[in-house]
Amino acid sequence: MEKKEFTFNGTTLNGFLMLFVNIALTLAAIAAIVWGIIIDNNLSGIYVGAGLLALIATLVIWCGFVMLEPGEGRVMVLFGKYKGTFTKTGYYWQNPFLTVKKVSFRSRNIDVEPIKVNDKTGNPIMIGLILVWKLSDAYKAMFEIDSQTMAQSGTSQGNQVSIGASSLTGIMNALENFVRTQSDAALRQVASLYAYDDTDSSTDELTLRSGGDEINAQLEEKLNDRLAMAGINIVEARINYLAYAPEIAAVMLRRQQASAIITAREKIVEGAVSMVKLALNKLADEEIVELDDEKKAAMVSNLLVVLCGDESAQPVVNTGTLNH
Repeated sequence: MEKKEFTFNGTTLNGFLMLFVNIALTLAAIAAIVWGIIIDNNLSGIYVGAGLLALIATLVIWCGFVMLEPGEGRVMVLFGKYKGTFTKTGYYWQNPFLTVKKVSFRSRNIDVEPIKVNDKTGNPIMIGLILVWKLSDAYKAMFEIDSQTMAQSGTSQGNQVSIGASSLTGIMNALENFVRTQSDAALRQVASLYAYDDTDSSTDELTLRSGGDEINAQLEEKLNDRLAMAGINIVEARINYLAYAPEIAAVMLRRQQASAIITAREKIVEGAVSMVKLALNKLADEEIVELDDEKKAAMVSNLLVVLCGDESAQPVVNTGTLNH
């Protein structure tokens, strides 16, 4: 079946023109009925009958008026056959025998609650996202997935409410539930491909914490692949919550602290060695004192203790000579 998105090939007329015509027809029908009752001849029955038929026609015509705001659409079905999606804003009259299903093309956002998943290294983490989505293909949204049945069931964020299948609120809430479910699956898929953090400073592997825009781009791509069947487009997807699961949070915090301490100690030792080397070279170049290997070893030991210690060293002044 050909999908005629954002077009409608059925009868569509100016709503105000048809409103004027229908009012005039209504008045004419009433006048015909009254005239048929007043006159008493062979044509009275014809006037009354024609007036009643015209009055019934006006009631049918009243059912064809539709008004669209920007960002809204009407999916048109004529006796089970898809006729197109009407999106032209304004006041119009359409075939009253069409079944009209309201949809919205406006952007909507969802704040997905954090879920527990395992990252690439197997650590349980809590991760959540916020996404902006909009309907791009009304045909797929209405007929490729069972959105109408979901709307009738009225499941909206865990609350049971009675909503008609053609209700705009019901259908959009059904689509939102579909997006929420698929976003949960996509989030689990992306989170399992990367580690929470890079514990090995020697590697430059992409992680969930440092990935930033690249992780978000992959998440958006996965979501668009999953939601294409429903005619839904993801405008933006972004991770807004990332943390270790509570059961390992304390342990991983100590691990991070230990890693930070080791990195800091490496910098301290590196600086201390360069300072000791500088001190020995200065003493030798300026011939301040002549040290043998044993004295150099003792000096190096003392300087490293002073430079690498956490607390201030307590100096001991030697007033003797270097020669025994």
